[in-house]
Amino acid sequence: MTTNQRVRLTELASCAGCAAKIGADTLAKVLSPLRQRNVPAQLLVGLGAIDDAAVYQVNAQQAIISTADFFPPVVDDPYTFGAIAATNALSDVYAMGGQVLMAINLVAWPENLDTSILSEVLRGGMDVVEQAGSAIAGGHSISDDEPKYGLAVTGMVHPEHILTKGGAKPGDILILSKPLGTGLLTTAQKQNKVTDEDMAAAVRSMTTLNRRASELLVQAGPAVHATTDITGFSLLGHAWEMAAQSLTNMRFDYAALPFLPNVRHYAELGCIPGGTARTSTLMPTWTSSIKPSYSIHRHLEVSSPPSIQRHGRSSPNKATSRSSESVK
Repeated sequence: MTTNQRVRLTELASCAGCAAKIGADTLAKVLSPLRQRNVPAQLLVGLGAIDDAAVYQVNAQQAIISTADFFPPVVDDPYTFGAIAATNALSDVYAMGGQVLMAINLVAWPENLDTSILSEVLRGGMDVVEQAGSAIAGGHSISDDEPKYGLAVTGMVHPEHILTKGGAKPGDILILSKPLGTGLLTTAQKQNKVTDEDMAAAVRSMTTLNRRASELLVQAGPAVHATTDITGFSLLGHAWEMAAQSLTNMRFDYAALPFLPNVRHYAELGCIPGGTARTSTLMPTWTSSIKPSYSIHRHLEVSSPPSIQRHGRSSPNKATSRSSESVK
């Protein structure tokens, strides 16, 4: 196959992007019987808590952030796919309040797919890492029936400035760094139902680094109580993780949520991401119903598991939960 022949990368993947993730409930079952006996005290964030990356303290001023993220194509253009995958991987470091030190390419590639396409994927990833002020330091590749790309990322953070999913408090408000709906738009693209303008808006969002947002959260200091990177498990799935870690509930005002252009239209067309139904199984309780048709009511509430609930309610936080008095 040559680059002169137009290849639709999304047709080569059974699942698009983060929808290819193994379900959180399945992962919990896999990990639950595993017990590590030699966990160093310097491992500040590890398997003991659900979070976006691991953090290992080196000294009083420095801690290493380590994460990895890769997935099948969410768009057809190779360069754009690489840029989106890299932006997604780097976001885990930013969600922890860190800066990127270096990245390692992770590649799975079909042997019958032109390697010049892979070069474009890697170029897209490299350009995004350079925007983050860092560099690609190496990589690992395997042959696979489906193309996949992402990064293993190493970052740095001050041990006293680590941002985690836990810590949201009653009275906090939710700050979203980006509009919602990329999953609906990429699914609509795969079904040939999306307009070029709407898809361009989604691509701009998916290739925008959260670097500046992370820097502002760190500058806010103790006013920021909890953060997360919202990707494959959607706003509600990741909000439930935050609620569980914070031992509290989260309430959403649907009318206040920011969306990408025409997202509701694509939902009504049935362009529902593959991981949506699976994510709904994560939520043990709902105080307002979300019907199988994916209709959304005016107010939604995400509750932490009954066994660890405490009194009080925090207004949820997409990327960040911070005290209301600190918000300008």
